Amino acid sequence: MRIIWNICVAIITICICVGCGAVSKSNNERFSVVAYEPLYASGFVIAEDEDENTLVRVTRPWQGDALVEQTLAIFAEEESAVGYRGQYVVGDVERVVCMSSSHVAMLDAIGAVDRVVGVSGKEYIINSAIVANDAVVDVGYDSNLDYEALVSLRPDVVLMYGVTAENSAVTQKLRELRIPYLYLGDYTEQSPLGKAEWVVAVSEIVGCRERGEEVFAAIAERYAAVRSGVVAEYRPKVMLNLPYQDVWYMPSDDSYMVQLVEDAGGDYIYKGKNPAGGSKGISLEEALYLVGSADKWLNVGQVTTMAELRSAAPHFTECDVVMRGEVYNNNHRRSAMGGSDFWESAIVRPDVVLQDLVNVMRGEGELYYYHKIGDAE
Repeated sequence: MRIIWNICVAIITICICVGCGAVSKSNNERFSVVAYEPLYASGFVIAEDEDENTLVRVTRPWQGDALVEQTLAIFAEEESAVGYRGQYVVGDVERVVCMSSSHVAMLDAIGAVDRVVGVSGKEYIINSAIVANDAVVDVGYDSNLDYEALVSLRPDVVLMYGVTAENSAVTQKLRELRIPYLYLGDYTEQSPLGKAEWVVAVSEIVGCRERGEEVFAAIAERYAAVRSGVVAEYRPKVMLNLPYQDVWYMPSDDSYMVQLVEDAGGDYIYKGKNPAGGSKGISLEEALYLVGSADKWLNVGQVTTMAELRSAAPHFTECDVVMRGEVYNNNHRRSAMGGSDFWESAIVRPDVVLQDLVNVMRGEGELYYYHKIGDAE
């Protein structure tokens, strides 16, 4: 009996060990080798396992201090995915639903926009290949997703967008429908090149990371070329934004727009007062002083004309910067419904944005994303 008992114990022990081995292989610990570590982006990394299956690991999928990891595994064959518990795709990803216009721009940049079968808010998309393609379906917004339309598209993956947290109702439904998804956090990046580098993450998902790396390397090279050509003998003082509900929010020194302004040869007028940590609200009285001291005023909400500026900010239109017509907005390229290409293709064209701002600072040259909203009267 003792011999039989020992044999049983041995068998059970072996089974436990094998079971534990299977569990360890089914989670993300199997992806232990870094396949791509971003140069500028801080919110993602690409890892791989011993069979060269890969994992896109998103460490900051939305705004906020909490680090909540989101992952998508890309397996070459179905057999490799057996037992894996997370979100994953197998083989080539040919059918993509994009919940953000920036994802459309990234796919376009790598020559894969034809893989987009669904978008959120098609009327706000600028990309002509999407707008002209009736087969691309608008699947709705956030909690108002049209799941029937989504299922009919047979997507290989849904690229998600989150503001402050995961929409658990949506992701639970996607899991029930067996539709893989991944939240991307490109918009949380503060560096212009950091935002653009997410094109590499997207290219990994659709199976062409080498192409994505080539595209991003060219973006970084062009950006550096524009920046190196800036001779900052005179740095105009730059004011940003418009008030929102009687509060004027000023971005921090490390923000996306401030970095662009500084790289373009401008001098952020609020520099040093909000070094990091996001936007800071200031009073309208302080804002009036800053606008009155500015040489250039950028990013004035949805304003497109001087008349609209007078309506949106009546107390500021007598300031010298307005009287001289040195007010510029980034909504030159927009859809009929008001969708802005600045938040679409500009994400992967920071060099073009930078050249726009260089021209704004110099007061000469053509503009692409920006436009001058009014001249002195």
